[in-house]
Amino acid sequence: QVQLVESGGGLVQPGGSLRLSCAASGFTFSNYYMSWYRQAPGKERELVAGISTTGGRSNYADSVKGRFTISRDNAKNTMYLQMNSLKLEDTAVYYCKAAYGWLNYWGQGTQVTVSS
Repeated sequence: QVQLVESGGGLVQPGGSLRLSCAASGFTFSNYYMSWYRQAPGKERELVAGISTTGGRSNYADSVKGRFTISRDNAKNTMYLQMNSLKLEDTAVYYCKAAYGWLNYWGQGTQVTVSS
């Protein structure tokens, strides 16, 4: 059974930091391209960052470049998103996604709220 379980979300003040985790099971994690998406209320889901199977390449949305860092540990079947200098507009539900060819798996999401 394929599972992607996000954790680490919460309430944080502007300028603060959070580290999200995405624990994978039920598939060969190291074969899958992994990414983080987010969806704010009333907005479409958007790509935040993606990382290659080995972790050697990553890409980021312009809005998070220099603030967020995506990483993965294939030995632990886990992906991370380190979020620093958080802004009000980073408030959203954050989802992890695993992709391999036409196969796509999504997690259930974790809420990140940036508020003073």
